[in-house]
Amino acid sequence: MGQNNRPEIVWITHKRVGMNRSFWIAGFLVGVWIGVTTADDAVPGTQPAASAPAAGDQEVLLFTSFRGNGEDGLYLAWSEDGHQWTPLNGDKPLLTPQVGDKPLMRDPCITHSPDGMFHMVWTTSWGTPLLIGYAHSRDLRHWSPQRGLAVMEHEPTARNVWAPEIFYDEVHSRFVIVWSSTIPGRFSETAGSAEGDTNHRAYCTTTTDFKTLSPSRLLYDGGFNCIDATLLKLDKGYGMVVKDETLKPVRKHLRMAFADTAEGPWRDLTEPFTISWVEGPSAIRIADYWYVYFDHYVEPHYYGAVRSRDFKTWEDVSKKMSFPPGHRHGTVLRIPRSLIGPLSEEHPPQ
Repeated sequence: MGQNNRPEIVWITHKRVGMNRSFWIAGFLVGVWIGVTTADDAVPGTQPAASAPAAGDQEVLLFTSFRGNGEDGLYLAWSEDGHQWTPLNGDKPLLTPQVGDKPLMRDPCITHSPDGMFHMVWTTSWGTPLLIGYAHSRDLRHWSPQRGLAVMEHEPTARNVWAPEIFYDEVHSRFVIVWSSTIPGRFSETAGSAEGDTNHRAYCTTTTDFKTLSPSRLLYDGGFNCIDATLLKLDKGYGMVVKDETLKPVRKHLRMAFADTAEGPWRDLTEPFTISWVEGPSAIRIADYWYVYFDHYVEPHYYGAVRSRDFKTWEDVSKKMSFPPGHRHGTVLRIPRSLIGPLSEEHPPQ
């Protein structure tokens, strides 16, 4: 089942929207991969959900992930309590990557928009082409044709586009896409602070339809090499968890900043609240706690979490966690329980 058509090359033009505005290869982006348009590829975020949850449908937790280098696609797991995670689709990939020269599907991030549509972005390569993968679905099993979002075409020397995250900004009724890139010659004060001469900062763009993107801009410069930014809506304002990617001296831990809007400006950077050698944070509130999950990516490899009530005092609860073997950098979200049954049945990847 699914689509085997090779994506076509098209242009994506950046326009202003809304009310407000490891190994790498440098290259110049001239086009993006895109799948053949279908009815399901109509403007996402504006279409009614074909499988909207019934009234009273309870919610459960879903976690995305990839395996290995991301060559085989999207994996999903679910949980009742945020501790014990059960693989879906027989712990086989549901969707295989099709975007880019040597397609990967690393760091998959899914968000659930108000109309019931699921939107996913992911890392398509370690270097060039500088594309963020994108697809959408109403039921997490049947996906639209995959497209490449050319978010750094105005920066021809950029080395990479890593770990995109997608966040729905309810105030402006639009999506914020966040990622990390190294642009040679920028931020000289932290040059040489990480592996491979990388010197990342967090960037962002906004969109209402994933076809027209606002001009990409710097989202956060905290004075250190950072990757894996993820946004969360708090009771008052917004939070952003980032990884301090500094190797010299070793940091490789998570910190958090705060803002009044989803696009900053960001302030009040916290002290580190995890051990070193973790990445891929994803946060969600469960009862009285905010949980921040992470990938401890060196030996011993494991998926862990910390939790806090106030973002000041943190408890490591990694030993309470149970994830499928090989689970790597993904995101957590809530979905209707009614979707779990069909996803539990094993099917070939799309």
